Amino acid sequence: MKVWFSSHFREYTGGQAEVTLEAPTPTLAHLIATLDQHYPGLAFRIVDEQGRLRPHVNLVVDDAFERDLSRALEASSRVGVVAALSGG
Repeated sequence: MKVWFSSHFREYTGGQAEVTLEAPTPTLAHLIATLDQHYPGLAFRIVDEQGRLRPHVNLVVDDAFERDLSRALEASSRVGVVAALSGG
């Protein structure tokens, strides 16, 4: 599975824009936990203390936005972790 990060999150991934995970990650919640094992503290930037996706974070699964952390993933899935942009 490939996971890519917008520039906002790269400071927590050692500058990596994309990583490949070999371990099975059946859902987005599992994926976030797995990423946190590789990059401690990253999960806190993605989900809040109750395990809910933070409002300023978007997840993209195979080119579609997704907020349901129970969403099933395939080994071939491509997931993006993106900071929402705002402005006026």
